Amino acid sequence: MASTGAGAGGGGEQLTVLGAWGSPFLVRVRLALNLKRLSYDYVEVNLAEKETNPLLAAANPVHMKIPVLLHAGKPICESMLIVEYLDDAFPSSDPIILPPAAADPYARAVARFWAAFVDGELLTAWMGIYDGGRSAEERAASLARARAALDRLEGELGEGRRWFGGERVGLVDVALGGFVPAMVASEAATGVGIVDAARTPMLAAWVERFCALDEAKAAMPPIERLVEVGKKRFADLQAAAASE
Repeated sequence: MASTGAGAGGGGEQLTVLGAWGSPFLVRVRLALNLKRLSYDYVEVNLAEKETNPLLAAANPVHMKIPVLLHAGKPICESMLIVEYLDDAFPSSDPIILPPAAADPYARAVARFWAAFVDGELLTAWMGIYDGGRSAEERAASLARARAALDRLEGELGEGRRWFGGERVGLVDVALGGFVPAMVASEAATGVGIVDAARTPMLAAWVERFCALDEAKAAMPPIERLVEVGKKRFADLQAAAASE
């Protein structure tokens, strides 16, 4: 178990995160913890052996997935639910990532919509692009779908806003930001990129701002290691598809 994070912690209540080093979903949770300056312990889970991991089995017996946040021993699962939970459990720890319902219920609903859009549209398409087991035509279709999703996000970000949350990082920034390291590494590993500065210049500038955030830097895994793993995985999938 490695202690990490910054700040005063959870008011005397221990926070522990179960995760896997390269997971974009883990990046989301770590980013939220860093933004709110909450101290936490981190436990690395070997995904190849997760079915026999007693801590993960006890914390998330339904899906056996990471990340999981343990707050005073109580498990909270799913990355975006964890992010919202941190707001609710630690309301005095700025920033508030999701607008409170009492303050602006419409902004809260809109943020949740676009955060879900990231997973439902962009993530699904992104996974298809870099799946070496798919045909070139299938990967091209996934690339077109991913770029269409980014076009939508470009429109939502709009001109003059630094973050989807306005002047501060918000829920959509955390949702999308979790995938920035993986997207950057996937482009380097396969030569196929989805964030085109000519097509979505505001989103490309957002990526640069995100990568420059101290809290994001502390949350992201090493890009070089992601590239190495990505190249091997892509090659293995292509080899498996060719042998069928």
